Amino acid sequence: MSVLSGKHILLGVTGGIAAYKAAFLVREFIKKGAEVKVVMTETAKEFVTPLTLSTLSKNEVYSSFTNEDDDNAQWNNHVELALWADLFVVAPATANTLSKMANGTCDNLLLACYLSAKCPVYFAPAMDLDMYKHPSTKNSFDKLAHFGNIKIEAGYGELASGLVGEGRLAEPEDIVVFIENDILEKLPLKGKKLVITAGPTYEAIDPVRFIGNHSSGKMGFAIAKAAANLGAKVTLISGPSSQQLSHNNVEVVRVISAAQMYEKAHLVFNDCDIAILSAAVADYRPATVATQKIKKKEAGLTIELEKTSDILASLGKIKDKQFLVGFALETENEEENAKIKIKKKNLDLIVLNSLNDKGAGFATDTNKVTLIDANNNAYPFAVKPKEDVAQDILEHIIKKHYV
Repeated sequence: MSVLSGKHILLGVTGGIAAYKAAFLVREFIKKGAEVKVVMTETAKEFVTPLTLSTLSKNEVYSSFTNEDDDNAQWNNHVELALWADLFVVAPATANTLSKMANGTCDNLLLACYLSAKCPVYFAPAMDLDMYKHPSTKNSFDKLAHFGNIKIEAGYGELASGLVGEGRLAEPEDIVVFIENDILEKLPLKGKKLVITAGPTYEAIDPVRFIGNHSSGKMGFAIAKAAANLGAKVTLISGPSSQQLSHNNVEVVRVISAAQMYEKAHLVFNDCDIAILSAAVADYRPATVATQKIKKKEAGLTIELEKTSDILASLGKIKDKQFLVGFALETENEEENAKIKIKKKNLDLIVLNSLNDKGAGFATDTNKVTLIDANNNAYPFAVKPKEDVAQDILEHIIKKHYV
């Protein structure tokens, strides 16, 4: 999965011969899983048609504040477009547009979007050799860099004038790779190794029956995906779950029992930076597992249970540099019990949720959590989709300088 997957990309196309490459760039972004909207200058339409770009992006292409051919047309809100974007990419960026960007000129929709953008802005220059080397162009580059905009270097090659040198628009696939690498280098969890447990464990009674719980694994899988998108290398140890995750930064290890999860967690714990144990591990298992299916009898059935090994506590005992996060699902005295668990198991953070809270617990798409740290500081959150809860947990860990 590309780091661009799910991103909203606003592509600004300006009026140069290289504008035809915008069509290929739109396709490259979409192949990576991004959603693309295009804003063009009027002169850009002389080199590539809005119809081409709208067909490829499957979105309306914007070039003016209003549609002058339609008296009832709504205003194209540059603020909404700019706020929609996770990334704003100006490619090709002509000398004229770069100068306007550098000096705050706002005489078209593209420039209005640029001045309203709160997201990262990338620009890929495209112009003739002498224009590219002109002091005024260099001044534009310097100003834009000072503003925090990111330059995608022009290539060397044959130019539209027939000259050979710098100024050629970077190839669309190279632009995409540049942006991916730039994002990856800046991700807050880049270089970090995470271990995450998810789902239930099943403890066998006989070959066909088991003791288990209703955990779906959704929370753990959401945390693993969010961590991977933040640059981490993730080992996800999952009990029986229908959840699936395909990500270049995630290795999914499937287990069934608490003993298997214990073994796998200990194998990778020493080499990790952060361990988040969200799995609902069985506290007890049958002391004896029948080798054949137990036949139904008139009398009741008594099964002797024994305690399973406490994975979280065992990791807390051997913890060194790792940041250890546990989960607590409570039904009474929630915060008090969670704080006891932090001390008892030597945790750095605990994620508390209560079955008494609507929208929290097993097999739901939402959760309501309170984060409690080792100093007993509590940080409550509202009911949110589990994907958002995962983001909250990781952002809390990052912002509190635990990594």
